[in-house]
Amino acid sequence: MNTQDPLIIAGKTYSSRLLVGTGKYKDFDETRRAVVASGAQIVTVAIRRVNIGQDASAPSLLDALPMSEFTYLPNTAGCYSADEAVRTLRLGRELLDGHDLVKLEVLGDPHTLFPNMPETLKAAETLVRDGFKVMVYCSDDPIQAKMLEDIGVVAVMPLASLIGSGMGILNPWNLKLIIDQAKVPVFVDAGVGTASDAAVALELGCDGVLMNTAIALAQDPVLMASAMKKAVEAGREAFLAGRMPKKYYTASPSSPTTGLIGK
Repeated sequence: MNTQDPLIIAGKTYSSRLLVGTGKYKDFDETRRAVVASGAQIVTVAIRRVNIGQDASAPSLLDALPMSEFTYLPNTAGCYSADEAVRTLRLGRELLDGHDLVKLEVLGDPHTLFPNMPETLKAAETLVRDGFKVMVYCSDDPIQAKMLEDIGVVAVMPLASLIGSGMGILNPWNLKLIIDQAKVPVFVDAGVGTASDAAVALELGCDGVLMNTAIALAQDPVLMASAMKKAVEAGREAFLAGRMPKKYYTASPSSPTTGLIGK
């Protein structure tokens, strides 16, 4: 664990800044191999789509990714109202023996999967009052991100581009505004397509990145998971190192000019 640069979410420290989803893999064996290759400690699971005990007769994700090894992040994928999202996370808390770290997403449109922010804010208020530690998928609107933080969420998770699009970070300026004002961790959630997208997110100053489709639908999910691990680590190191300033109008020599022969 990198004790010099810890990721802290809701008072708990993690060594990996990569959070991964558990859907869209061909089976639970591939899911486990990809998650292990990613180095992720937090895995998000769609309560409405993945079996974590709802069906005792079917294979459970808990067997492939036991909670003794991973921190679960139940999510509300597929929910289109605040009430629906709150009910889903309350069910998840029961299934996972009181587990209270959750990811809230309330969708506004089945075609784009863009968040419905009024319903998201409404659900966040209810869940925080109910004792949940809420990480929130949201638009890349700095004002709405601040509203969520004021409600008491433990992390904001603005989209970089549409869920599952693989289009990468389309509006880095909005993300930077959110990062600069936030007092809670900021994660890019949605839109990552390849390793360079993850590196850019961390270079901008995001605390981490959450992804599913970019790994699960790669031609080799396990190899892509490994690439994403390296990209997140490299992006974070580049952010901490501090890049050189950009210069649009002049060049400067990379070697000193003093002491040259003939000078």
